[in-house]
Amino acid sequence: MRLLVHSTRALMACGLLAIVTTPAAAQRGPAATPLQMDPQVLALACAPAVTREEPMAPVHVTGGQDSFKRVSYAPGDLVTINAGRQNGIEVGQEYYARRLQYDLHKPRAKNVERVIRTTGWLRVYAVDDTMSLATVTHACETIDIGDYLEPFALPTMPTVSAEPLRPEKGNYARVTMGTDRRRAFAKGDFFILDRGSNAGVTAGSRYVVFRDKLQYQNFLYNLGEAVVVDVKPDSATLQVTVSRDAFMEGDFAALRKDPVPAPPAR
Repeated sequence: MRLLVHSTRALMACGLLAIVTTPAAAQRGPAATPLQMDPQVLALACAPAVTREEPMAPVHVTGGQDSFKRVSYAPGDLVTINAGRQNGIEVGQEYYARRLQYDLHKPRAKNVERVIRTTGWLRVYAVDDTMSLATVTHACETIDIGDYLEPFALPTMPTVSAEPLRPEKGNYARVTMGTDRRRAFAKGDFFILDRGSNAGVTAGSRYVVFRDKLQYQNFLYNLGEAVVVDVKPDSATLQVTVSRDAFMEGDFAALRKDPVPAPPAR
């Protein structure tokens, strides 16, 4: 019986390929074309986020179309997803591929922040009742078996005000982590802040990042600046815009909030 089930699935995958491609191109989908996209939008689409909950993600990548086993895929590769017509999947739909990155010291602990890594996105190429084939159209890194899918929509870059504002003192947020649970960041990198919309953080807000060198009677060191590009209830994703030194996990972040007073009239 087990052999019959595996044979039926293999024949179904072959049937999908027979409909949409020729034998000579059985391992590839349509050739990947360069994305005509603002590099900043592309970078933001690949930016990390965090979650404390396991995502409701029943649809995920389950394999590919090769004569040997693979776990990682790149643009142009065909991948199998475990959903089809019965799940509302249609040819042409696009999905993000995402992956949870666990803390190696607490891999399954509850109520612990986990990084959501966007690994790329794909377009559905052929559909059966319970499975589908999709072409990898962009990879932020490799798309792997087990990556879960969410509907694709390009992010919108926030509007950043150039109004001169002073950083708020005393009410500091903290730099936490980034993609691959990185703890250090330079200009252009994305990192997670430990505050979100519940604390009044909005997209486009500007932050000054400081470091406490733990020296008696000394000022905080101004490391640089970052702007909020995405907001969740209890966290936000920021991009480094000015960096005099690497931002590190635990550094302070002060919201630019207070208007700079006008100089006295002469």
